[in-house]
Amino acid sequence: MTVKILSITLLLLSVCFLTFYLSDTRVRGPGSNRPCCVGVDKDNRTAEVVGETYREQAARGHCVKAIIFNTKKGPLCADPKAQWVKDLTAKMRKV
Repeated sequence: MTVKILSITLLLLSVCFLTFYLSDTRVRGPGSNRPCCVGVDKDNRTAEVVGETYREQAARGHCVKAIIFNTKKGPLCADPKAQWVKDLTAKMRKV
């Protein structure tokens, strides 16, 4: 009886882990530890951006197309079509 209970427990734990892992990779993408942007900021927030780097995010699932800048408060999801974003990314590429 103990081996049967142990086997069922291990099976249930495996199913739970697999379910969690698959749902996590669908949201973030495989190999990614960062959450994605589900919305973008269109207001000019150039003054809040720190550093000289950014990353681009493609639209996938519930994630939207965005340019992600670093700020002191964390990631900033910006609209790639906004003029201030185009200007700032062009400036960063030159550096």
